[in-house]
Amino acid sequence: MKKIAVVILNWNGRRLLEEFLPSVIQYSTHPDIDIVVADNGSTDDSLTFLETVYPQVTRIVLPQNYGFADGYNRALKQVESDYYVILNSDVEVTEDWLLPAIEFLDNNEDVVAVQPKILAQRNKDYFEYAGASGGFLDKYGYPFCRGRIFQKVEQDKGQYDAPLDILWATGACLIIRSREFFDAGGFDSSFFAHMEEIDLCWRLNNRGWRIVCLPSSVVYHVGAATLKKENPRKTFLNFRNNLIMLYKNLPQEHLKRVMTIRLILDYIAAIQFTLTGKYANAKEVIRAHKDFYDNRREYRSVRQGNLKKMVQPYPKTIYKKSILAAYYLKSIRLFSKLQSFS
Repeated sequence: MKKIAVVILNWNGRRLLEEFLPSVIQYSTHPDIDIVVADNGSTDDSLTFLETVYPQVTRIVLPQNYGFADGYNRALKQVESDYYVILNSDVEVTEDWLLPAIEFLDNNEDVVAVQPKILAQRNKDYFEYAGASGGFLDKYGYPFCRGRIFQKVEQDKGQYDAPLDILWATGACLIIRSREFFDAGGFDSSFFAHMEEIDLCWRLNNRGWRIVCLPSSVVYHVGAATLKKENPRKTFLNFRNNLIMLYKNLPQEHLKRVMTIRLILDYIAAIQFTLTGKYANAKEVIRAHKDFYDNRREYRSVRQGNLKKMVQPYPKTIYKKSILAAYYLKSIRLFSKLQSFS
């Protein structure tokens, strides 16, 4: 059994593998490491490409596309290692990118997962949208990052280079203890894709684990390589999964109020989509709410199980205010200007 397994989930991504796998192989130089590509039912020539060009890479073949969440769950069950490195296929890594993370986990037993600093692969002076220098949620469940609040992505000037406890580490590059990944239930397979890593990390926070961003490690992420930012399918998954996540992880005293306010705010978002001519996206917001409320009972036992295992029902890494209010009413665009995190 290897100590570290870098696991890349691939779906029809031969082009991405061709572009980014070389950096993973070149710079993943730890003496006890395995590089794995788990193929999620691709119909292109990804597997032939791997077998021909990179025969040293371990291949896992899944019979169909299970999405990001269940694809990883199924693949990781076939991988034995102490640490999983969940790495997107559109990530370029850098020299010694893994060493700070592995050393930190080795030396801090209360830390369950870490992420590096994530910069934009197509514009390397800027943070990347999905992760930046560590992820947080506000009190209504809106995700944001150190280096990115909504559409405002900051230039990296070293302002967020200090290690920091975070609520969630991005699934673009998530280094996590394998045992605790499964002890917490892994990714929620019903999510299919989007926010599954936030849901998992929130569960881990609630159970007393720390999650840390280590900016001394740097990777570059393309982002939106599968679904573009305003794809209606992505809108549905983001809104629906966010509601599921809130329901599963909020303590009882916050649940009713937060869910009521989110109902109002999400319908305002649907109106905004309509006013800007994005009718398909508006419909997907409404469909997301219908799907969640139609199926909420299926998550009741999961919620009860999560509540029983909570040791800190409201993690310190949740922003206790509204990020919407900060951004749109107070014109706060920079993470460093949020008083609770300054």
